[in-house]
Amino acid sequence: TNHVAVVGAGLGGLSAACTLAARGHWVTLFDKNSWLGGKAAQLVSDGEPGQRFKFDMGPTILTVPRVLERVFKEAGRDMHDYLDLVRLDPQWRCFFDPPTGSDNYEVLDLREKVEDMQESLRAFSSDWELARNYPEFIKYTERLHRISDDFYFWKSIGGLRDMMQVGGAFSLSTLKDVLSMRMGKSVASTIRKYIPDERVAQMLDHFTQYVGSSPYGSPAILCGIASMQVNEGVWYPMGGTRAVPEALTKLARELGVDCRPGEGVTRIVTERGKVTGVETDSGETIACGAVVSNMDSVRTHRELIGGEVGRAFQKRRSYEPACSGVVLYLGLDRAYDHLAHHGFVFSRDPEEEFEHIYHKGEPAPDPTAYLAATARTEPEGAVAPPGGEALYVLVHTPYLRDHHDWSKDGELFRGYRQTILDKLKRTAGMPDLEDRIVFERALTPQDIHERYSVLNGAIYGLASHGKWLGAFKPANRSPDVEGLYLAGGAAHPGPGMPMVMMSGWIAADTLDQDGVVTANEKPAGVTA
Repeated sequence: TNHVAVVGAGLGGLSAACTLAARGHWVTLFDKNSWLGGKAAQLVSDGEPGQRFKFDMGPTILTVPRVLERVFKEAGRDMHDYLDLVRLDPQWRCFFDPPTGSDNYEVLDLREKVEDMQESLRAFSSDWELARNYPEFIKYTERLHRISDDFYFWKSIGGLRDMMQVGGAFSLSTLKDVLSMRMGKSVASTIRKYIPDERVAQMLDHFTQYVGSSPYGSPAILCGIASMQVNEGVWYPMGGTRAVPEALTKLARELGVDCRPGEGVTRIVTERGKVTGVETDSGETIACGAVVSNMDSVRTHRELIGGEVGRAFQKRRSYEPACSGVVLYLGLDRAYDHLAHHGFVFSRDPEEEFEHIYHKGEPAPDPTAYLAATARTEPEGAVAPPGGEALYVLVHTPYLRDHHDWSKDGELFRGYRQTILDKLKRTAGMPDLEDRIVFERALTPQDIHERYSVLNGAIYGLASHGKWLGAFKPANRSPDVEGLYLAGGAAHPGPGMPMVMMSGWIAADTLDQDGVVTANEKPAGVTA
């Protein structure tokens, strides 16, 4: 059959569906939820227009927009006809606990231009080496980014062997590139080679939080994320990051994709090692020649395939879930004007924080909080009543353990909510925060696990831990089942908005190049 089924309509699934349809394939896109876009959902309070609080529920930071542009170009479309993107600078505003003997928290802005950041660093620290070394750090991360582009991005990669095969013959220049990746070194140690100030190093460590992993356990190649952000910017789609899946959904429908929200897939049907169809949660079996699964790759093999194939996948390598998180959606009756659009409120001790989250498997006693205050960029009344604030607060937690009870009325959630609020009151200049809250909702690790078919509540798919192989996720082309392709944060190249959209493009491009299905007449049973 020339029909392709895409299982899961997150950003990876939507990108795959659009790319395949643009190349002439007949595509049906399934999602068990009533909306398309996966974690990029939206929460809107009750009330009249202009008096409501509106929050992006999942991803909030858009970087590397050229990935999204590439998906639209597949169809000969201009992304800017579908989205209004605003470039943000400062990219982040960072808050640190007061120094010993002081009551005043410290603030440092992450600026886009290197020379602007140098000025910020000179004002922030008396260490003259800091401003001098920062451009050297960015120059090094640019090399890592180039290596990623040459050997890692835009291709189905599952390990170092795949990367070297893609890069061509093993030459002296290739060897130099591999050595410069500092394989065997961590993100944290690489940053501290250049940046002597622990507070600034902590800020730069947090590029790895885009992939839900510890900088102490992640490979140095992930420092390349810094270069991508400095050189390509941080962007905000007006209307919220929800505008991205809405734009992709519009494109998919224009291209004839049969979109089926509210219809999940319970099984990928195979015969003699080849995909032949999918079975939906209503019991219907739909024939197809290939499947792109945007469901977590471990759960895809465990739940949708099973048997020997599922066991072989899990034996091949031990995959660890990335971290989970608690999100508070706080509607405030008064804004905090000292906030930037994006902010980080840092823990007092990053090693203690990461030790709890990634080794002890317990919430950190003094966590780092990420803030999104979108009223800084949106018109008045668009995301909060005039004068108010729609404050998104994310704190990373361990992935789900058996003893974690995150029920909203339980002791764990109630206690950790207070820990988060106390942190914001103490370190981010919000002493009266609790008095300003007039609307509140929350998302817990258990909620994330149940809503999004992820592994153990992991927000970012699989962890990027392991100083040698931590950057590698399962390849987009399955080595076990002909016609099975993987997309999303638990597949190559990993989590984060641009990466999951790239994974969708890679899965679609690889499927198309493999020729496992033909792109011609519409198959029977496809309604679009």
